[in-house]
Amino acid sequence: MSAYQAFDNEMAIEYINNLGGIFPPDAQLSCYEFGDGNLNLVFRVTDQHNHSVILKQALPYARCVGESWPLTLDRARIEANALLRHGKVCPTHTVQVIHHDSVQAVTILEDLGHLRILRGELNAGRTFANLGRDVARYLATTSFYHSDFYLSAVEKKSLVQTFTNPELCAITEELFFDDPYQDSERNHYPDALSPEVSKLHRNKALKLAIAQLKTRFLSSPQALLHGDAHSGSLFVDDTTTKLIDPEFAFFGPIGFDLGSFIGNLLLNFCAQHGRINEPSKRRDIHTYLLRTIDICLSEFEQQWLSLCAQQGKDSTLLVPGYAEHFLNDVFQDAIGYCGCEMIRRTIGLAHVSDLDEIQDVKARLRAQRLALEVGEQLILHARSCHNKDACYQLIISVLQ
Repeated sequence: MSAYQAFDNEMAIEYINNLGGIFPPDAQLSCYEFGDGNLNLVFRVTDQHNHSVILKQALPYARCVGESWPLTLDRARIEANALLRHGKVCPTHTVQVIHHDSVQAVTILEDLGHLRILRGELNAGRTFANLGRDVARYLATTSFYHSDFYLSAVEKKSLVQTFTNPELCAITEELFFDDPYQDSERNHYPDALSPEVSKLHRNKALKLAIAQLKTRFLSSPQALLHGDAHSGSLFVDDTTTKLIDPEFAFFGPIGFDLGSFIGNLLLNFCAQHGRINEPSKRRDIHTYLLRTIDICLSEFEQQWLSLCAQQGKDSTLLVPGYAEHFLNDVFQDAIGYCGCEMIRRTIGLAHVSDLDEIQDVKARLRAQRLALEVGEQLILHARSCHNKDACYQLIISVLQ
């Protein structure tokens, strides 16, 4: 195959066979496509011994919309390279890349089918003791080793060019910062939420805070981000946590990934009001989610400062006290972006099953209203938080 072709099951098998080296020469391969995301084709290719890999292919348009929303195939290169770079410094929590082909926009990955997607597990009320620690270590490690604290200015500027991702960033800029705060045909929400949405649109202080958060997203290339660190991009079991799908990767503000992850935990917190009727069970999952956020914030700070002390290279940035000051800004950003994630996942284009699949209509509306209120308050008060403990206390206060 020389020119790009969108694969079907047979073409995926042919590609694997022609590539060689992934399965034994006598392997009898089967394949099915199971992608349910917004952008790509995803195939599982399996041999007769039940050994399997994942073949992911980018489409030249957004799958969730169709050919009317064209997208660059270069996002597959960016995703594969982000996984390779993140995997080099944090292999324990990064899905492994086996092969990448920029012409066909194909990436072959280890199959994580023995794990489960975090979002569905949280929706079912299942918990994972290591989640907060593992995600914090991934985010701290991958951001530190791609920051000014570790890279030379020349290295970092070169990488910023390599990971310039304008089309995917434009999706985030529009869906995250623009659409939810104005009338947009891409927004969708029940009519019963219209009063709350109108209130958001009229809130001048909120829009000012959003402008500040968007500006930092646009102009603060602090580190190589995952770019889409939500609970649908995490595979888990009781001992393992791995992140996938960094096709939105770019150099941006470190707090963005941290805030996206925390925002998804808080969306689940809101959703559990409509998912679990028994108060004691609901209290248990709420306690778990808040404890996970607390662990994540604490472990992120500890890991970052430890790496800075042991591996930091820029003498100016290593002046005593600056790393702590830097992280306090990161935590403020994270709280703001957390609020943005909650609002856009409730009324924007890309929703979450946590809220949308609550069966009782009234309970779903209550959860959606709570998500909007919590998101709004976090955005408005993020700059009042001067350390990670204040960030956590703000989260607790707006949930009460």
